[in-house]
Amino acid sequence: MRVSVIGCGHLGIPHAVAMAEIGHEVIGVDLDRPKIDRLTRGQCPIHEGGLADLLARHTGTGRLRFSTGFAEAAAFADAHFLAVGTPLDAAGRGYDTTQVLGAAEALAPHLTRPCVVIGKSTVAVGTTRELAGLLARRAPAGEGVEVVWNPEFLREGHAMEDTLAPDRIVAGVPSRHAEDVVRELYDPLLRRGIPLCVTDHATAELIKSAANAYLGLKISFINGVADMCAAAGADVQQLAEAIGLDPRIGRGGLTAGPGYGGGCLPKDIRAFTAAAEALDAPEAAALLNAAERVNDSRPAAALRLVEETLGRAVTGAKVTVWGAAFKAGTNDIRESPALAIATLMHRRGAAVTVHDPLAVPTALTHHPYLTYETDLEASVTGAELVVLATEWPHFRHAAPDRLATLVARPVLVDLRNLLDAGTWRAAGWTVRQLGRPAHEGR
Repeated sequence: MRVSVIGCGHLGIPHAVAMAEIGHEVIGVDLDRPKIDRLTRGQCPIHEGGLADLLARHTGTGRLRFSTGFAEAAAFADAHFLAVGTPLDAAGRGYDTTQVLGAAEALAPHLTRPCVVIGKSTVAVGTTRELAGLLARRAPAGEGVEVVWNPEFLREGHAMEDTLAPDRIVAGVPSRHAEDVVRELYDPLLRRGIPLCVTDHATAELIKSAANAYLGLKISFINGVADMCAAAGADVQQLAEAIGLDPRIGRGGLTAGPGYGGGCLPKDIRAFTAAAEALDAPEAAALLNAAERVNDSRPAAALRLVEETLGRAVTGAKVTVWGAAFKAGTNDIRESPALAIATLMHRRGAAVTVHDPLAVPTALTHHPYLTYETDLEASVTGAELVVLATEWPHFRHAAPDRLATLVARPVLVDLRNLLDAGTWRAAGWTVRQLGRPAHEGR
């Protein structure tokens, strides 16, 4: 099929590349001319495993191209994906759908024949209905333009894997014809046994936020339990392994850490909480608010563990933070717990150096008051304390014997429970891990 993808960011680029990879002819559209020029040259402006190679391959064959022209996209394609951003609104509690509606406004005058417009962005309930009305009024094809809501479930750092081998595809459709178009678009994936969940519009709009909200609840739950474990002298890792064996609970998401971050999870939970309030579901809103409060408390909880391990306040201490990205596998620093903790220690008077294998340039732009190192060994030289805050694999493979010769004090706080504490202690390090007894290793 011939498809367009409107919006070339963290969602649109992987989706456009994936559509080309499974056999469609694709045009990506964005108003950012320098970005479009870069993409046209096969150069990827974001980091995702495997994305750069696939982008270069499909722009090279001509199966994938990029443009700033909505008229060109409308003339070319019969299915149009909307993959623009939906940040939080000015109140910080609901979605700002300006970009979604703006993209539809720009596309509509050029839709002269029947087609399907497929929303990928995360939106509030009712957005699809509003979008369908706008297109029916503004497009020459009128009601021949059908709207489908097809939410994405991408994990940053795994975007290509989650696009090409998702655990499910959700489509809120208005008609059997629209469903047939979705089935044709995703046919190579459906033939591999990936389930397609066909719903109405409202259900599809709610599914993405509900999924992220549930994940946030699990993360905040285990982080709250980690606080209890710390107070009781219990081990949150062993606890999570044991309760995760219950099939009603499952192990996924039950990993204690410094909180959730990124461009989706915090935003979706806030917006889903606001939706619960708007839909007059106060009990659901209270539950989601509790998850937010736990997550908001994580930097302070991390600071308590840091100062307990250091034996004093961080004021005047030379501290290294390993990690700037909100998670491993990406250079995205949006709502990064690592940077929230680094910033809190900086405000308390610590001299903070941050090391991250990918995210240093982005972090430097947004947090210039911190010091940065791209080299792991250089980052810890002279440090009194090392704080591991993002679960990059290369931290797991660091050499504790070698690093012990570089630091002022061999003291480490592992907020991700990533390291083999026994190995580090054998190399002379004092190690504390989140929600685990001070004497316990792995």
